[in-house]
Amino acid sequence: MLKIYNTLTREKQLFTPIVAGKVSMYVCGMTVYDFCHLGHARVMVVFDMVNRWLRASGLDVTYVRNITDIDDKIIKRANENKETIGELTQRFIIAMDEDSAALGVLRPDIEPRATTHIQGMLDMISTLIDKGHAYHAANGDVFYAVSSFAGYGKLSGKSVEDLRAGERVEVDTFKKDPMDFVLWKSAKPEEPSWDSPWGKGRPGWHIECSAMSACHLGKHFDIHGGGQDLQFPHHENEIAQSEGAHDCDMVNYWMHNGFVRVVNDKDGQEEKMSKSLGNFFTIRDVLKEYDAEVVRFFILRAHYRSPLNYSAQHLDDAKQALARLYTALRGLALMDIAIDWQHPAASKFKAAMDDDFNTPEAMAALFELVNEVNKTRDLGQATLLKSLAGILGLLQRNPETFLQGDRSDGDITAEQIENMIVQRNEAKQNKNYAVADELRKRLQAQGILLEDTPQGTIWRKA
Repeated sequence: MLKIYNTLTREKQLFTPIVAGKVSMYVCGMTVYDFCHLGHARVMVVFDMVNRWLRASGLDVTYVRNITDIDDKIIKRANENKETIGELTQRFIIAMDEDSAALGVLRPDIEPRATTHIQGMLDMISTLIDKGHAYHAANGDVFYAVSSFAGYGKLSGKSVEDLRAGERVEVDTFKKDPMDFVLWKSAKPEEPSWDSPWGKGRPGWHIECSAMSACHLGKHFDIHGGGQDLQFPHHENEIAQSEGAHDCDMVNYWMHNGFVRVVNDKDGQEEKMSKSLGNFFTIRDVLKEYDAEVVRFFILRAHYRSPLNYSAQHLDDAKQALARLYTALRGLALMDIAIDWQHPAASKFKAAMDDDFNTPEAMAALFELVNEVNKTRDLGQATLLKSLAGILGLLQRNPETFLQGDRSDGDITAEQIENMIVQRNEAKQNKNYAVADELRKRLQAQGILLEDTPQGTIWRKA
């Protein structure tokens, strides 16, 4: 039985869908004004993994991941580039889709854009005003009145009093309370705007997700996910808006993945990834150096709620580990059979995934299976290895494709490697161990590692 750690209750809870056999899941997606970074990659891969496991468990999933295509950063960047907002956002939506596909992320079932849901936002804001949760300020903006919602702070665990005490005092504010947040921004010169009952303007960021999730999943749905940085204020504000408008619980299970931290390879110190610290990496930066499946493996190797420590050493380790998985499948003609969940490795994999999507433990089950495959070369166990890994979006390529990679004309070829292995085996048979060791060292110097198995010598890239 699947258990999910619910940020709202701060404990693991048995997952019980609102509608038996069906799952409704909304995940906050990207604001498309720049290339996606590793933090975005983690959100993409983590909730792709969740989606895959729910479906592998026999559930009918409706997965919604939104696109924010209107906000302050988008307007600022479009003006800087002297291009339209539509041109900017479309360019980066295409780039996002390319990065997502490279990482093996399945497309969400529904991918709504904020600009196509303006009417839903206007309707929700009107309802909030009618119910006393929002007000039209003298400057033309519409604000949510935080003090009107008794449950504010229940997701983050923050008290309104403490938040209010720490809030920066604004000069000439039109808010009734420093904690109030904007639902509708009055139009400014040369900014995009839409007609509304309160004059021309555009939506605030928080209302976008409340309107889009309600449109596609209803007032009450199963899972809402996103990065830990969105827990407050974005998700807290979503709850206030949605529950204030609909008078019912918004979401049963709130899921948040951990931060990405950068580990300095020189001193081992960890720091949060950020542009201001100059340690910011786009997905495209990383994919210039590492295979996309290695990056996916690296992300899933950590539990989704834990910090993800990024460094070249950690990615190199992930590359070695993934190569070990692929090496076990090398040279085997795998069958197409259903997963036997009674098999010890499959049972351990399932137990791990059902325990709040514990991918590190699930991967441990895969590596135990690798040991068996290497010993027996059993096709059934090898097929099981590939099938289980496939649920995580891994190990679906030809092993030779991954292990050999793309080599330039100046690099050693597979044929040359095999010839050197033959020479090494002959040297060992003739007890000329010095020659055999020299051949091994020569291959290692070119990034080729050898492994002697009962079935013979196999090789892989370092």
